[in-house]
Amino acid sequence: MAAEPTLEDLMRSCERSAVHLELRDGYTRNDPMLDDWLAGVRLDPADRASWWHPWLELVEETIGRGVSVRRARIVSTPVSEYIRYEYDVTFRNILVGEEVRWLSRRDATDIPLPGNDFWLFDDRLLLVYHFDGKDDLAAREVTREPGVVKLCGSAFEAVWERATPHDDFRLD
Repeated sequence: MAAEPTLEDLMRSCERSAVHLELRDGYTRNDPMLDDWLAGVRLDPADRASWWHPWLELVEETIGRGVSVRRARIVSTPVSEYIRYEYDVTFRNILVGEEVRWLSRRDATDIPLPGNDFWLFDDRLLLVYHFDGKDDLAAREVTREPGVVKLCGSAFEAVWERATPHDDFRLD
């Protein structure tokens, strides 16, 4: 039995589009970068070496191959400290060419949404993330099931259309 592809594998094999929908107000409580941010450390966009890491390089390479990479985040308002942190470091995503939009959960009530965060690749393959009650990744699953792929794709597009681009979104 072949191992499921990693997120990195899926990004490398993607040909047209990679979209990511985030639905949670917090992730991974034991994140050293979050701890630093909570202690007042802020990343300097001009000091690329201080915030650069392999994931950003992969996104930049993927976009360089002509793949559209978009991320939409649905957040509760007022936002959690984690979302403040995430918003503050999103400049990295933008600088490598990823498009990021934000939508207040209050404005998403009439959008049919899946129960989990996901990545959708080329409108045909879905990587679903399952989190535990402590905001840690508990499991992931890959599916090509047409009904699930269609639901997630249409949910992402509905959120994207309504969401505010990162540079225009206000946390409060």
